[in-house]
Amino acid sequence: MLDGPVITADMARELALSQKVCIRPLLRRVHDRHDDTEDVVALPCGSTREAVCPPCAYKARVLRMQQCTAGWHRTDEPEHCPAPPRDDQDEDQADDDLDRRVRSTRRRQDAPDLPRVPQENRTVGRVFATADGREYRPSMFLTLTMPSYGAVTSAGVPADPPNYNYRRQALDALHFARLVDRFWQNLRRAAGYKVQYFGAVEPQRRLVPHLHAALRGAIPRATIREVVAATYLQLWWPSFDRPVYVHRTPVWDGESYVDADTGEVLPTWDQALDRLAADPEAKPVHVMRFGRQVDMAGIIAPSEDADRAVRYLTKYLTKAVADTHTSEGGPDPAAEAHADRLHAELRFLPCSERCANWLRYGIQPDAAGPGLQPGRCASKAHDREHLGLGGRRVLVSRQWSGKRLAEHKADRATVVREALLAAGLVAPETERLAAAVTLSDGSPRFVWTDTRPDARTYARVLLASIAERHRWREQYEAAKAAGPLVDNRPATAPPTDPG
Repeated sequence: MLDGPVITADMARELALSQKVCIRPLLRRVHDRHDDTEDVVALPCGSTREAVCPPCAYKARVLRMQQCTAGWHRTDEPEHCPAPPRDDQDEDQADDDLDRRVRSTRRRQDAPDLPRVPQENRTVGRVFATADGREYRPSMFLTLTMPSYGAVTSAGVPADPPNYNYRRQALDALHFARLVDRFWQNLRRAAGYKVQYFGAVEPQRRLVPHLHAALRGAIPRATIREVVAATYLQLWWPSFDRPVYVHRTPVWDGESYVDADTGEVLPTWDQALDRLAADPEAKPVHVMRFGRQVDMAGIIAPSEDADRAVRYLTKYLTKAVADTHTSEGGPDPAAEAHADRLHAELRFLPCSERCANWLRYGIQPDAAGPGLQPGRCASKAHDREHLGLGGRRVLVSRQWSGKRLAEHKADRATVVREALLAAGLVAPETERLAAAVTLSDGSPRFVWTDTRPDARTYARVLLASIAERHRWREQYEAAKAAGPLVDNRPATAPPTDPG
């Protein structure tokens, strides 16, 4: 009698990819104390990176699509809408607490004044009417870019690398999210209402960050251009132009960082700021602005334009910054060299007040402690994978959809659960090895422990996950066909996936 075909781990992985099942599951051994049996269960890894786990990254992107769609064309106000700021409140006078401590909060003389209008306590857009009486409530799709740092080729690499301004590009990338936050503050004041947004930060081919944003409501394009031109960000930090420690490193003496040769204690962060505040000739160490290119488009939903814009907004969220524009034919040597040079610049620049790189410039970081090493800051912004964008890739206003991302995820699960229950089926996650299930004495029925499976076990568990997904999908489709489906998603939301 011939044995059946042997399914290898690689074969199971390829099948899982085709079926959108997690290929890097966290495997846990579960002991059923009632039946005295054990089994290995796969939990999705939950990665948001396509290069790590395409199925989990796909689910993460779909969830962001739902979040984007849910708030873009909202017609009702959130239950708790704070009162608008007073006309005399300048939300963008100072960049942060450091600015207020160190320098005047007056606007720069080389920046145009911001337009000011009376503020309305609303977050939704206005309703417009056509000549024939039809009403519509438009919103907008907006793209903001950064300025040039030097000429680049069609491939996005510097035409003259020695004269390309890598330092400015690196600093702009590190603080891009803060500049975007400042833009929204200014836009709200100029638009006259509490503008809500869903923004995605992506790198251009030249590896410079830019912002795609869904904006609720319609704002005159001239106003947006005025706000872009008037928005800037200043860093009132101690100077970091010249490194003090290159071939040696300050050491921790138990209380502070000191010079290893002289024993002299390095200035603390507060002391460095005090010196900066006392210098009448001090200037911000970095000033950043958006570039002149601003793209705007009106969007009305439901429409194919709205659906297409949502897909475009979330297109690159599952890719690392350095890999966003990698061609299928393999890495381009010039592009790789460009990324390497930018990463080299980012490695030793300070990313925040607490960055370990301040030691390189002879200053103790804020709230310094033992173990800090210049060039080894824990922030992802310094990694080559992120190239300065180590923080938020999705920027969402608080009153966008009225729900957190976890709540949107729960909504998707609710759609599946209610469809199955309506057909007389128990939702798969309701009683599946749940920790809340107990024995008659009140103790947990299922006991979970870690496990390190071999390749054969990995393949078996992966195949079981694929079969389970097929079963859930069949049950879900049968439940939908059996009766009306309760679905609270917007009309343009992506399809619900029971897996």
